Amino acid sequence: MAWRLKPNSAQTHSSSARRIDRRHIAISSAETAAVFGIEPRVAMLSYSTGESGKGEDVDRVREATEAVRASRPDLKVEGPIQYDAAVDAAVAELKLPDSDVAGRATVFVFPDLEAGNVAYKAVQRSAGAVAIGPVLQGLRKPVNDLSRGCTVTDIVNTVAITAVQAGD
Repeated sequence: MAWRLKPNSAQTHSSSARRIDRRHIAISSAETAAVFGIEPRVAMLSYSTGESGKGEDVDRVREATEAVRASRPDLKVEGPIQYDAAVDAAVAELKLPDSDVAGRATVFVFPDLEAGNVAYKAVQRSAGAVAIGPVLQGLRKPVNDLSRGCTVTDIVNTVAITAVQAGD
């Protein structure tokens, strides 16, 4: 099950702000997964896995992963990691054989809102998957969002998620 969060629209575009936002997104998403009985294994997604890639984008994911580890050493987190290595045990064995997350990720932090939104809608529509969300996190009260293209099932699922969040 994938969890994602729309970044705060007021966020700045500095590397430091994005690293911090990703850290908060990862931690909040892990906590949300745990509320629903899912053991959080956080994949900080990138176009690169482990040390295979270089560049600013990979460095930001790497920095955010380290920030999560520093803030919450109890969380299982891996990044940078490609989606295939995050979910496929055979690929994970080749790319990150010693990882507690690779091949078993349950929480996916996308590099940005655009990538996350494209991915979840593509999977939902092409695979017939149930997509619940966006699930907004980090607010005092539960607030969630629905796409203009949502189905009745999407509405029912979002209401259920919001009710569970309100019970916390």
